[in-house]
Amino acid sequence: MKYILSLGLVISAAWSGLYAQDKTNKKGSEYKFTTIKNLDATQVQNQNSTGTCWSFSSLSFFESELIRLGKGKEFNLSEMFVARMAYPLKADNYMRMHGRTNFGEGGGFPDVLTVFKKYGMMPEQLYTGKKEPGAPHNHKLLETTLKNVLSVTADDAVTKIDFESLHQTVEDICNNFLGKVPEKFEYNGKTYTPKSYAEATGINPDDYVFLTSFNHHPYHQKFALEVPDNWNWELMYNVTLPELQETMSNALMTGYTFAWAADVSEKTFSFNDGIALVPEKPLASMSEEERKSLTTKPSKQLTITPELRQKAFDNFETQDDHGMHVVGLFRDQNNTVFYLVKNSWGTGNECEGYFYASESYMLYKTTSIMVHKKALPATLAKKLGITL
Repeated sequence: MKYILSLGLVISAAWSGLYAQDKTNKKGSEYKFTTIKNLDATQVQNQNSTGTCWSFSSLSFFESELIRLGKGKEFNLSEMFVARMAYPLKADNYMRMHGRTNFGEGGGFPDVLTVFKKYGMMPEQLYTGKKEPGAPHNHKLLETTLKNVLSVTADDAVTKIDFESLHQTVEDICNNFLGKVPEKFEYNGKTYTPKSYAEATGINPDDYVFLTSFNHHPYHQKFALEVPDNWNWELMYNVTLPELQETMSNALMTGYTFAWAADVSEKTFSFNDGIALVPEKPLASMSEEERKSLTTKPSKQLTITPELRQKAFDNFETQDDHGMHVVGLFRDQNNTVFYLVKNSWGTGNECEGYFYASESYMLYKTTSIMVHKKALPATLAKKLGITL
């Protein structure tokens, strides 16, 4: 996941309208969304010109987990610490694979847990990944520099490399662009290391699971989802589409948010309009007026089948290109279910950085989710061999 969009400065997302009845997605819209369930989240962030949505969405999810665990709303975890520690891991993998694997800014939810376990965590306040306070995130030059250094490993004429030297060069480049990670730091009157700070949050990385739903692999088993940003071939559970839908709704109804990886390239996905849809009527058969009114007038949504999902994935119409955080469940006036999604593109739309995704969109375009294992329906957890 590495979708990039820069949308202004980060401001608070304490939008009172999110918690009211009969809200809408934009001015002039006829949509009326009624709350079924809406869970707490921290302020909306802005990933700016970086492909690090996977880090922003994951840490937003874990900040909501900390609220759920009674740790308070003051946590602001460092997305750039996670990105900083992940770059050398991806570089090492790239070198070992002789340049025949993906390397870039993108990543997935498992990368965050890997960093959490291996290196720990930092508060945003003490590790911003910026040379100048207030500057927007931009990793273009960093990525280009790293790729130039690592490109030697992809040359078939090269039969021997100095792995340790290349690894150290990667570390030095990351330190130069993002800043060196402190071995110890003072925070709220206490001394921490990144690992002790991670432990102090109370988050147990082993409590979280990854789910997907595709029929080219057996259900209720793990497999490595074949997307470029799954660079380390992390495994996730494959569940049926009804089980995925039940898990998403069950999570929210029982107080658990979830991190959401999905394709956002559809013409009916509009962050600016605060809505994502899969209308039953194909766009090609709509009149111009019907197309224009999609984001303002409720329409019947397409019924999503496993076969439809699979075809879109096989044809590359569905790709793992963006990570987000799902925090709420709503219905419109036609009883169509919508999920409230917290994005990381700033607060430049009328929903203050959020948008509403129809359940059809969720079922059609989801590539994977990360959720606490206790949010799983008991019957599904048993099928997967997960102890709650």
